Amino acid sequence: MKEFRLPDVGEGLTEAEIVRWHVKVGDPVKVNQTIVEIETAKAVVELPCPFEGVVAALMADEGETVDVGRPIISVDDGAGPGAPVAERSAALADDMVPVPPAEVRQPVLVGYGVKPGAAKRRPRKPSPSGISPAGAATGSRSPEAVPSEAMPSGAREGDAGPAAPPTSVAVLAKPPVRKLARDLGIDLTALTGTGPHGSITRDDVQAAIGAATSGSHSAAVTRETSRPRPAEDEERIPIRGVRKATAQAMVASAFTAPHVTEFLQVDMTETMEAVRRLRGLPDFAEIKVSPLLLVAKAVLVAARRHPMINSVWDEARQEIVVKHHVNLGIAAATPRGLLVPNVKDAHLLSLPGLAGALGALAETARAGRTQPADMAGGTITITNVGVFGVDAGTPILNPGESAILAFGQVRDMPWVVDGQVVPRKVCTLAVSFDHRVVDGEIGSLFLRDVGAMLEDPLRMLAWA
Repeated sequence: MKEFRLPDVGEGLTEAEIVRWHVKVGDPVKVNQTIVEIETAKAVVELPCPFEGVVAALMADEGETVDVGRPIISVDDGAGPGAPVAERSAALADDMVPVPPAEVRQPVLVGYGVKPGAAKRRPRKPSPSGISPAGAATGSRSPEAVPSEAMPSGAREGDAGPAAPPTSVAVLAKPPVRKLARDLGIDLTALTGTGPHGSITRDDVQAAIGAATSGSHSAAVTRETSRPRPAEDEERIPIRGVRKATAQAMVASAFTAPHVTEFLQVDMTETMEAVRRLRGLPDFAEIKVSPLLLVAKAVLVAARRHPMINSVWDEARQEIVVKHHVNLGIAAATPRGLLVPNVKDAHLLSLPGLAGALGALAETARAGRTQPADMAGGTITITNVGVFGVDAGTPILNPGESAILAFGQVRDMPWVVDGQVVPRKVCTLAVSFDHRVVDGEIGSLFLRDVGAMLEDPLRMLAWA
């Protein structure tokens, strides 16, 4: 009897979801036969069986998330005890106990959060009058400020004591705040202070004015929101797979690399004409040609002119690694979430070759067949937000890269040409870069060069 454990099919994989089993208990299997589809943080992967024999047990259900190294299938290879396969399968099924995942401290943006029970509330010191700062603001005694022996007989701990006379209420507020309250007709003793030691601030007084004028509206909103809603009024989506990996990567990137984003409006009229002409050439007869092709080519040329844009910060070694190859990432929206596969060695491809590679990359991503290797090793990325009718954005860096270019929609806009306002095809480019690696000058020159090549595609020939 042999067990197949979930392998690490990508760099640093820790878990995967069982999407679909291709076999069931009792089925014969051969070596390298596909037995299961799993969804990792990057892609859907088909796993082959490393053994030959008969399936004795499936140790994980479809839809279950399994840790790397956990057994997922048992195969009877004929080398075990002589009990019939069906009996051993039933025994295995009876003996199986779900394996809980290892306890992991959940990371937060800084550190790993507060240990349970580590934080204790500091007891408040009673004021000379026996009224706590919070009690002074509300005009009632605080149980924390009243000694237990001073509480009336029969009173339970936590019960509010008798109200103090108005003359004994100590309101903590600065003279300018008191004057503002007087001018506005606000009773300071009726307010809860949010300042140091429960003192009342100008914001507290002004908030009281707003609350007084919107009280009736607030009451109506409270009545409306307090009504129970039916269960079908909301939907809960488990965070896992690509969505989970994308969220973790974006948080890590946003709070690790200091992002800077610059924008540039570009006259794309000549580029759109070049796209139209390319579509008519025999070399592009079977290939989809879009403006993204020339944007990608412009990025490749500009990256060669400004190598630091194609670099990465190595925190462990305290080095900047300059890449002399370009693995061009293209952000793709798929039913599984955001994927960023990349074209390997895109700088070595001809224009028809680059067009074919971009088309294949998009088709594979839409079909859900993108493999982890297709998304590893990217050096710079393009995100085409224009396909959604969006002009621009501030994209977050793909982890392990130092620049990402957002390509906005191309639309007709008034443009000044030779002193005359004429309609032109215009788009907005936005480049985000890691300011540890890319200085503002380099980022600006890179963006300017990409824009210049899109305004006049002949520059691509001159600079390539």
